[in-house]
Amino acid sequence: MSDPDALDRLVAEVRACRHCEAHLPLGPRPILHVSATARLLIASQAPGTKVHEKGISFWDQSGERLRGWLGIGKEVFYDTSRVAILPMGLCYPGRLPQGGDRPPRPECAPLWRDRVLGLMPGIRLTLLIGTYAQNHVLGPGAMTARVERFRDYLPRYFPLPHPSWRTGVWESRNPWFREIVLPALQAEVRCALDMAGPPP
Repeated sequence: MSDPDALDRLVAEVRACRHCEAHLPLGPRPILHVSATARLLIASQAPGTKVHEKGISFWDQSGERLRGWLGIGKEVFYDTSRVAILPMGLCYPGRLPQGGDRPPRPECAPLWRDRVLGLMPGIRLTLLIGTYAQNHVLGPGAMTARVERFRDYLPRYFPLPHPSWRTGVWESRNPWFREIVLPALQAEVRCALDMAGPPP
């Protein structure tokens, strides 16, 4: 049985977390979107700067790309009663000296993830976005090989690359992603959400 009140209490506890405060250049701001009724879980990596400022996951160009992959608009994507977003790291981790964001803080997922998921019994499909999410759930492995063999992980998981601007180059080198993976992804997402008909 789901317990929305218990999940609300846990989310309040998560949002008050200061566990990694000393390591976060912009300070702690745990960002997650969850409900006891959600059917689709987006397991992403960690917020970027725009998401940190806005407090809304995928409120950037990577979100536009991801929604295009999924074949759903913002009204469905941000309907927390149906779609949950739970990153591996809930706070912005900062920048690497050579550019790009740091990995999700390693303390975060072990501290919170299982407790949150334990109060979300309705999840039908989990999208594993990027290497960090895939390695946390599936163990070490190669992202491209996992995405190409996505059927091996169904019906529970669907591995995907991170939808950053860099992925455009990756897509051009792997045309099977658009030709084979995305149509299957959109069908699985619509099935998980009980959405009839083709993608809009």
